[in-house]
Amino acid sequence: MINGTIEALIAVTLVGSFVVMASSDRVAPKLATVWSLLPLAGSLYMWANFDGEKNALLSDGVLAFESQVNWLSLGPLPDIQWYVGVDGISMPLVVLTGVLTTLALVSSWTPIDERQSQFYGLVLFLEAGLLGVFTALDFFVWFVFWEAVLLPMYFLIGVWGGPRRKYAAIKMFVYTNVASLVMFIGFAALVFGLGVDSFGLPAVTEASLGANPAADTSFGFSVGALKAAAFFAMFAGFAVKVPVVPVHTWLPDAHVEAPTPVSVLLAGVLLKMGTYALLRFNFTMLPEVANANAPIIAAFAVISIIYGAMLALAQSDLKRIVAYSSVSSMGYVILGLVAYTLYGVGGATFQMISHGLISGLMFMAVGVIYNTTHTRMVTDMSGMADKMPYTVAIFIAGAFGYMGLPLMSGFAAEFYVFLGSMQAKWGANFGDIHVLFTAVGMFGIVVVAGYLLFAMQRTLFGEFRLDTDYEVGEAPLHDVAPLAVLLVMIIALGTAPDIFFEMIRDASGPVADLISGGGA
Repeated sequence: MINGTIEALIAVTLVGSFVVMASSDRVAPKLATVWSLLPLAGSLYMWANFDGEKNALLSDGVLAFESQVNWLSLGPLPDIQWYVGVDGISMPLVVLTGVLTTLALVSSWTPIDERQSQFYGLVLFLEAGLLGVFTALDFFVWFVFWEAVLLPMYFLIGVWGGPRRKYAAIKMFVYTNVASLVMFIGFAALVFGLGVDSFGLPAVTEASLGANPAADTSFGFSVGALKAAAFFAMFAGFAVKVPVVPVHTWLPDAHVEAPTPVSVLLAGVLLKMGTYALLRFNFTMLPEVANANAPIIAAFAVISIIYGAMLALAQSDLKRIVAYSSVSSMGYVILGLVAYTLYGVGGATFQMISHGLISGLMFMAVGVIYNTTHTRMVTDMSGMADKMPYTVAIFIAGAFGYMGLPLMSGFAAEFYVFLGSMQAKWGANFGDIHVLFTAVGMFGIVVVAGYLLFAMQRTLFGEFRLDTDYEVGEAPLHDVAPLAVLLVMIIALGTAPDIFFEMIRDASGPVADLISGGGA
């Protein structure tokens, strides 16, 4: 059974990558941008014609744009299938990937002035890998895309980054590669321990949910022990990609050294790989383990929220401030997932989309200011609103979105997460401790508002001052236009969240129902 839509989407993006790499530096920026409109149009076509139902990994799910054919036979091992499709959780992430890639390419026109064909080709290669991660439903196909994303990101940081780019790129590579190995071992143990005859994620989910925890596995210990070991191995692996405190230290270095368009994709889409994988593997395949350890997981989430926000408060580099904000924001995703309620899981997924748009806008705005001033330090400038009024206005609006201003997507996402977290059903043994975790998480918004308002007050208002000799004026239209597009999308999702949340809710309900009372 082959639908062909997803295959065409990935293939067109991959072909575009090689075409752009083979082109001259003079035409590469415009060629890559125009070519990126093809996968963007494809993702919007899929969204407009989406007809999936329920959740892709659960037995009653109906996939959209599904393709499933045998690919490789491995003898006594389970066969590998080419298996792709989307549901209400993955579909918005596919659209997010298409939108942010095109806007990131436009924002690259000013800062990227060398090896342009290679840079733009690698960005399209990165997009193809991301599309594969969010659509693959066979583990080995998914893992190929998962690892393929790492290669272009390594080179995009290591070649076009800042003074410490090699250190940042190698650190990211080592962290994420070791994490992938730990995650791979955990998943493989689950498959072979349960005796599943397929690497298809729905088949593994069905076998895991139906297995008796007291039964013995082929490894000589109980299914319950196997599930617990697999859960924590996969959680550790995915936590690095999210990233969760304390395995977050690679992210600020990567953001600071990466070119601005790469930071946009790193924060806007790549971090969502980790939270998306946690939702699919840990919280869908192994719900009983997640629920049994809910306070521990929620503690990691809340620590990430508060610690990330506090670190942002201590920074003087605008890029580092936004980078640590991402650590804090991803904590809300985990807090929603572990609640196992409709609005918890759905809000976590909506937060992925909202954060992708808002963080993309914030990094782009910082990049536009840097292109003009050649500094990102809060102490080096003030009064930028008088010189760059349009850029600064959009920057302020994006910051308010980060703070959860009503009628913006950040408010809707955080409201859903907190609503779902307050309804969490963790069992009588844990009492009402979920209320405490939610309250502490909500306090994180206060800290976010503190450091963003402080940074904006220092850099954007007051008498104009710049500790460099560069002439400051409004940025070119092609730099400001992507910011305006993202702001419109943030407001649109804030005022009409059902643009995505209706399909998200449909796919999140079955996950919440895996724990008794989760659908409340």
